[in-house]
Amino acid sequence: MTEECVALYVVPTPLGNLADLTRRAEEILRRVPWIAAEDTRHSAPLLKQLGSSARTLPAHRHNEQAAAARIVERLQAGESVALISDAGTPGISDPGARVVAAVRAAGGRVVPLPGPCAAVTALSASGLLDEHFLFYGFLPAKAGQRRQAIEELRAQSCALVFYEAPHRVLEAVADLAAVLGERTLIIARELTKLFESIHSGPLGAALDWLQADPNRQRGEFVLLVSGAPAGADSGEGERVLKLLLADGLPVKQAAKLAAAITGAAKNALYQHALALKS
Repeated sequence: MTEECVALYVVPTPLGNLADLTRRAEEILRRVPWIAAEDTRHSAPLLKQLGSSARTLPAHRHNEQAAAARIVERLQAGESVALISDAGTPGISDPGARVVAAVRAAGGRVVPLPGPCAAVTALSASGLLDEHFLFYGFLPAKAGQRRQAIEELRAQSCALVFYEAPHRVLEAVADLAAVLGERTLIIARELTKLFESIHSGPLGAALDWLQADPNRQRGEFVLLVSGAPAGADSGEGERVLKLLLADGLPVKQAAKLAAAITGAAKNALYQHALALKS
């Protein structure tokens, strides 16, 4: 063991399969006197199974600032703290970043442990050939804000990685298809759990696939979208499209003319025009 000094340990916990907890993470969770958990009730069975005698304190999105202050106090009193979320790596679309920032600002030591992360797990099984990826996390819950967020990502040539909740997955996929057009979508659901599934197919057909079986809409989701194809969209094509729409041209005609003028992909421009109109 190298962790002998007082520190905040950022400890990833399993997405579902408890065997994914590393030996180092087990040792830390057994040894530290304090564990800051996103939901202490959710984490209790795992800590009991490990035989951890640590005291727990809640550190979730609604109390993270106050929790950070308590954690800094514990560290300054000479007691190490492990930071965990309900599943995966703290601070990655989960509480934890404010705690880490507060500890650093107070001059404390932060020790990160490698481990489970749903985004990376899904990417490794996606088969997407994009050399780079952009992790976005959760899209906005409100439809207008969600469309705007996706719109701002349209020209990205890297793969796009999103998290989504089951009660919003249909709306999110519908908006991704409407704004991004012809792409590949990977739907990774319930990773490492009993009903894990990974589906790959055209983004435009994904909504029908999800609606064909209600079970496909259950669980926690990672959505991965291939990057914008070369020439599928450009600032010039978008600019011309907006001008044509402003002049009152129908959506289909505006997309066709903008594609002919700029060389951008007609289908992508058509989907973009529909999104602008909506």
